[in-house]
Amino acid sequence: MPKQSNFIWYELMTSDLAGAEEFYKSVIGWNTERWPGEMPYVIAKSGETGVAGLMDIPEEAKAMGARPMWLAYIHADDVDAATESVRQAGGKVYREPADIPEVGRFSVVTDPQGATFMLMTPNMEGQPPLPEGTPGTVGWNELYAGDGPSAFEFYSGQFGWTKDQAMDMGEMGIYQIFAIDGKMCGAVMTKPETVPAPMWQFYFNVDGLDAALARVKEKNGKMVLEPMQVPGGSWIAGCLDPQGALFSLVSMER
Repeated sequence: MPKQSNFIWYELMTSDLAGAEEFYKSVIGWNTERWPGEMPYVIAKSGETGVAGLMDIPEEAKAMGARPMWLAYIHADDVDAATESVRQAGGKVYREPADIPEVGRFSVVTDPQGATFMLMTPNMEGQPPLPEGTPGTVGWNELYAGDGPSAFEFYSGQFGWTKDQAMDMGEMGIYQIFAIDGKMCGAVMTKPETVPAPMWQFYFNVDGLDAALARVKEKNGKMVLEPMQVPGGSWIAGCLDPQGALFSLVSMER
């Protein structure tokens, strides 16, 4: 079993950077600052801790048909080796390993079923993790897979993730929760027919679900999944931002 690898960063590729920054600052409550590089890049912060980045869709990605979406970086001790391992396991490489000055080395890949994610070996020392449930942080990572069981085997084989609880969702199949270093971190499921292609989606912690959904509507976003309570007591809802990127909200308070 490989060493267990965690999610270390989340990134929005968007068609309107300024508009997306304003939207998420309002809805999630982030503080933001611009990264002092050549390419416009917004660091989203929970308090003083960076938790995500926002950027324009790169031209090369636009040429490949990329639309606004949230993506995640998974830690790799050696990006080049991890990228080749994904390729050998049936995944695709959209961007070969490359260096980001002062940040790290990264690549853009897909799993064998087409869900996109990124790999990174960071140069910078990671920040201490914020307490679980802190508003503005990602509280859950969920994969809508073409086939849930085989997708889980891929990620387990690549990153050492282990099975935790599994919930039978009837016609929707098995909702397989996975753990990283013994901590529940997300789940893999076979995607519903309404989801056009395999994809990762992420649940952002907010302080009160209904109030956050009101801000989504006020800022011209849309709710696509009605609020529901999930095991453990949290409330969740699914949304689209004004540019069309899917994201979810989670809160212990309705």
